[in-house]
Amino acid sequence: MFLFIYGKVEEYHTKAKLISSPVGMVITCRFKHKPMNNTVLPNKLENIFKRLFSCYGRQHWWPGETPFEVMAGAILTQNTAWENASRAVGNLKNCSALNPRALQQMSSDNLALLIRPSGYFNTKALKLKSLVDWLGQTCGFNLSLLEALSTDHIRQSLLSVHGIGPETADSILLYALGRPVFVIDAYTRRIISRIGITTGGDDSYDDYQRLFMANLEPDAVLYNEYHALLVKHAKISCKKQPDCKSCCITDICYSCSGRI
Repeated sequence: MFLFIYGKVEEYHTKAKLISSPVGMVITCRFKHKPMNNTVLPNKLENIFKRLFSCYGRQHWWPGETPFEVMAGAILTQNTAWENASRAVGNLKNCSALNPRALQQMSSDNLALLIRPSGYFNTKALKLKSLVDWLGQTCGFNLSLLEALSTDHIRQSLLSVHGIGPETADSILLYALGRPVFVIDAYTRRIISRIGITTGGDDSYDDYQRLFMANLEPDAVLYNEYHALLVKHAKISCKKQPDCKSCCITDICYSCSGRI
């Protein structure tokens, strides 16, 4: 089962113990007893999640019908809005080309033409070809065989693929393969830093990821929803020029104190 399939998202959320509360339906979050930085951090992360969930509801992310569609989408959305990547995905679907074997047989020029809406299309065509080669070598295009491999093994292997960095690799792990890996992006960094939560390191990708994974139980459902909610909040309120008056977490945001 995969998190991105809407019908199966329901099953995962049932397993994650959705509960009723005055703020609506929320996922029961289990926090570790030994947080990375201080004793209040797990409760603060839980509070942020519940407020975002109450404000925006479930995000049903990642939109996709197959694991490979999600993998391809993770590459196509690099350095562009999802709307543009979605158009490229649609072009591939319309040509019955959204599967590894079809992309393997397609010329790079034709592939680039189909994914043109996503931008950097020549570069992304090469990245998709590299992903397809990796899938062929790793599991013979049978993605179910990846279930036998550890998350760390798959992650390190993905990072060796041309055009796949930590964010893309983790998006594939979480959203396509259902592995409990927290995805970090510019939106997450922006919100967490503005709230005033420190990573305890150099604010690298790994530092931000450790912040969440050291304080949240390894739960793919929670990581999925939490990351999607952070993205939503960054687009609605916590923009580059923040709209603090519409923010649902202003009272716990350090950066917001001087803006209202």
